[in-house]
Amino acid sequence: MHIALLEPLGISAERVQELARPLMEAGHSFTSFDTKTTDPAELTRRAAGAEVVMIANNPLPAEVIRALPDLKMIAVAFTGIDHVALDVCRERGITVCNCAGYSDVAVAELTVGLAIDVLRQVAAGDAAVRGCGTNAGLTGREIAGKTVGIVGTGHIGTRAGRLFSAFGARVLGYARHENPEATAAGIEHVDLETLLHESDIVSLHLPLNDATRKSFDADKIAQMKPDAVFINCARGAIVGNDALAQALTEGRIAGAGIDVFDAEPPIDADYALLKAPNTIFTPHVAFLTEEAMARRAVIEFGNVSAWAAGTPENVCPL
Repeated sequence: MHIALLEPLGISAERVQELARPLMEAGHSFTSFDTKTTDPAELTRRAAGAEVVMIANNPLPAEVIRALPDLKMIAVAFTGIDHVALDVCRERGITVCNCAGYSDVAVAELTVGLAIDVLRQVAAGDAAVRGCGTNAGLTGREIAGKTVGIVGTGHIGTRAGRLFSAFGARVLGYARHENPEATAAGIEHVDLETLLHESDIVSLHLPLNDATRKSFDADKIAQMKPDAVFINCARGAIVGNDALAQALTEGRIAGAGIDVFDAEPPIDADYALLKAPNTIFTPHVAFLTEEAMARRAVIEFGNVSAWAAGTPENVCPL
């Protein structure tokens, strides 16, 4: 069996070879590439003859999958799989496995970090010092005593809720199905309308799919408190970002911390959110820590080994 890793995983080449060694010792061939590409022709060339393709968050479009007649399994070093042409995978019976859980800690920590940045005006404070300014106009707000709404109480949302709770916040949660882990963590499940009306901080932790795409729209944003802060470390396409920018500009919500956008960075200079006041941006780095990169590589190679052994793990429903 031939296995092709089409893009870097954020770990050293030596570590990649170390993780691939058991597969090669089992008789499989392995090829890896240390650069990213979105060119379908180049992706097809890299994956030629592979029964297993390994990727991270680089798109794997339909035309590439269709050009790989031997492909049977796609290992995704990411939690979301919306960047893979899943309809073709369904047609072909291709197994798709992800690395759910690898970045739970990283994303939850940045969620809280962005909330602190917005509430305490960290970026503005940094600019003031560098501009020989003072603390004038930089009175902040605390997390303690606030109500935090977690939209999506899966593993990441629950972990973020625990962190906010440790700061002394009351934590509300919304999910289609209540998560016992979240309830055990002290998160109070309520309906979405209640969460939006009562929360001082609203943090989004939903997957991107047909049901959630653009679901956090102008109507949802309008239900938030005027002094509320919105945090998105989930997926940009879940949010009506033009409506969010308008709400921020008009002062209908107080601020936002955004790690994800409608497209991957670099973001066009005309993107409406970039002009909105009281915002903190990071270029899709919530998952990107040394520890998370190490974890996901182990999980991804483990997924390939398990599939090759006939005992697949982390299989995604298509």
